[in-house]
Amino acid sequence: MLLFANPEYLWLLLLFPLLPLVYALLRRVRVSRIRKLGDERLVRALMPSWSGAKGWVRVLLFDFALMCVVLGAARPQMGAVLSKHESRGAEIMICLDVSNSMLARDYSPDRLSRAKLAISRMTDRLDGDRIGLIIFAGTSFVQLPVTTDYISAKMFLGSISPESVPVQGTAIGEAIETAARSFSAQSEKSRAIIIITDGENHEDDAVAAARKVAETGVKIYTIGVGSSQGQPIPKDGELMKDAKGNIVVTRLDEETLRQIAAAGGGAYVHAGNEEFGLTPIIEDLKKLEQETFNSLVYEEYNEQYMYFLAAALFLLAVEMLVGERRHKRKWFA
Repeated sequence: MLLFANPEYLWLLLLFPLLPLVYALLRRVRVSRIRKLGDERLVRALMPSWSGAKGWVRVLLFDFALMCVVLGAARPQMGAVLSKHESRGAEIMICLDVSNSMLARDYSPDRLSRAKLAISRMTDRLDGDRIGLIIFAGTSFVQLPVTTDYISAKMFLGSISPESVPVQGTAIGEAIETAARSFSAQSEKSRAIIIITDGENHEDDAVAAARKVAETGVKIYTIGVGSSQGQPIPKDGELMKDAKGNIVVTRLDEETLRQIAAAGGGAYVHAGNEEFGLTPIIEDLKKLEQETFNSLVYEEYNEQYMYFLAAALFLLAVEMLVGERRHKRKWFA
């Protein structure tokens, strides 16, 4: 696929037909002047070495040379260079709860939006660490594999909503197991899982899952989002109700999150409106032994401008060699 780094120069190609048109007008002016001097055929007989066809050849060669210069200035690029990228740091898998309870508005504008903002700000503080993203509700899946591409991580965050996971609920244990399977083969020591949730686990034994994963050397941190007083869940402009018609109230389950963090060898942090809780966790992760990660990334495209400039020089050289006179030697008798 051919790309242009400076596509604005391509507008100059609109001038490509202009040079032959100007030359044609000058030729007509020349003919009209010759006719004023006398018979056109007699004047041509007085200049037997002049070649009108070569004039056109020179103009077209010069015009194509300018076109090649314009294309070269637009910096055409093809493909991409695969380069080896080396970084040092830890691998961090973030498990983000996207269940309906994360729509409660005890944070501004709601729990989920506040969590996404905190993750986005966290990526700005990372340097060499690899980050991955798991989203979960009643089930879980990998939204973003471990990477150092923090820009892509922010892009993936923007599209996350409760509709991202088709099964509602809160299966924290499954999310922990999914995150544990998502670490790269290069990571052996500096691995951590950060779980951001309100802690209302109804699906599995998250504490047992945390204890099992911690045995492989992974540290597990939990961030509790919400308040113990509880908040209703807005849904489609109304408040969510249960089968009996009662308003559903979601409360932060800090005890469960503390047990998960303790089993995972990490720490529990209650998310605040100002300090969400990721900062102290990142500071703790910096104490881990850094590992070296190697990855192949597309860093830059192959530049093609030099071929167009070489073609332009070749055409200009040919244009100079063509000249304006006829060849005296007849190649075919």
